[in-house]
Amino acid sequence: MKNTLVWLRNDLRLNDNPVLKKAFDTKEATTNVILVYIFDETNFEKTKLSLPKTGVFRTNFLLESVQDLKKQLQSYGSDLFVYKGKTEDILSNLAQKLEIETIFSSKEITYEEINLENKVKQVLSKTNTRLDLTFQQTLFSFEELPFELDNLPNIFTEFRKQIEKSSIVSKPITIPKELENLKDKSEFFSELESTQLPTLQDFGFSEVEIKSLHHPKAVLRFEGGETAALQRLNYYLFESNLLQTYKETRNGLLGGDYSSKFSAWLSNGSISPKMIWAEVERYENEITSNESTYWIKFELLWREYFKFIAAKYGNKIFLLEGMKDDENLERIYGKDRETLEKHFENDPSKKLFDKWKTAKTGIPFIDANMKELNETGFMSNRGRQNVASFLVKDLKLDWRWGASYFETKLIDYDVTSNWANWAYIAGVGNDPRENRYFNIIKQARDYDENAEFVNYWLPQLSDVPTNLVHTLYKLTPKELEKYEISLGGNYPYPLVKL
Repeated sequence: MKNTLVWLRNDLRLNDNPVLKKAFDTKEATTNVILVYIFDETNFEKTKLSLPKTGVFRTNFLLESVQDLKKQLQSYGSDLFVYKGKTEDILSNLAQKLEIETIFSSKEITYEEINLENKVKQVLSKTNTRLDLTFQQTLFSFEELPFELDNLPNIFTEFRKQIEKSSIVSKPITIPKELENLKDKSEFFSELESTQLPTLQDFGFSEVEIKSLHHPKAVLRFEGGETAALQRLNYYLFESNLLQTYKETRNGLLGGDYSSKFSAWLSNGSISPKMIWAEVERYENEITSNESTYWIKFELLWREYFKFIAAKYGNKIFLLEGMKDDENLERIYGKDRETLEKHFENDPSKKLFDKWKTAKTGIPFIDANMKELNETGFMSNRGRQNVASFLVKDLKLDWRWGASYFETKLIDYDVTSNWANWAYIAGVGNDPRENRYFNIIKQARDYDENAEFVNYWLPQLSDVPTNLVHTLYKLTPKELEKYEISLGGNYPYPLVKL
């Protein structure tokens, strides 16, 4: 009997999954379709910052997402077979053992993921197994773009205008009907070797790290999986009607409802951007169409743009100079390239970076955002822009250190959005404005006027008047004593005076 294998990657869903549809569309009546997910060991190795590439928050969210998909497939009489190790070795062994003719999977566009695809192709060539890859992460395929990839505009506004003028998002595809027919294959699936999900302990996380999950102050209980993703989508649009005011609230800092929070599920493919787009259009048809409904589409197009930027520029999105020339560096950092390229552990700037990442900069708005990230795995978009600007423009540090730290910490880490956004803030990406700078104090006063966010995460500052809390460094020793603040004691000295 012929067998087909689906290697799931960042497409952990049944709805609108082109890879799954293609596998079922091309199978013969006698073919078994076997679905596999692999926790590749390289995704959990240490980075140059001596931190795991995938931290405890994202790992837990990923485990929940895989578990949810496994449970859904079991309800159809199928299953998801889960492994941990080297992807190329596991797929090679399965191809031989199960006589696999074709492995269907999602096409990726960034270096490490492409490198893995090439390794898999190499080992599969020995068993005459074909690897069939389908790009599925975006609203539009490469062929649907109104320009060739090489002609992709370097400014988002130009990209958006061309897309809005000439491109239409196709409807999301439904769950393959063939899944219903798998119920009579349950005997076959039960004969396959049973696999269990790994645990957080299997990835080397300590009990302390595991206990840190689901912080009581977190904006949301991010539960992984397509089931939770669709529930969140329905809640944000139809149950709560929050979409109607999205543009007005999206720069909020506290609570689960100031923004959609869809990014977490988008990041591992528990939901597709087409599914969100289609539901927004349904909301527009059934309830209202306004600036807010347009704006969430606008944000999806930003995500889209960064995907294609990564495809166009390849490894440049990971380089210090990004998509700019080397001569741009001195103007941005005030340092020479050689200094910035030193190994992290030997760089004297590491002390500054350590204070930034541990929320000890002495700038309350920065520290509150970093504390939220460290303790919950999430940070608002407004917070991300400010802490990134502070790291690059005020501390004059290598932006890639910040991008790497976000990779470890964020629940919703997406390789292209993360690195392209950091490059944008650093001035080496797709920002049309030269030397963009975030005035942290002005931002704090604009978006945390009453210091509610700062006091929420830094309660030791709650006695300081709201008009003074963002600029503690301007207070006299007598004033600090009055508000029970000890710089260098219960709150750090400021690294810079803004």
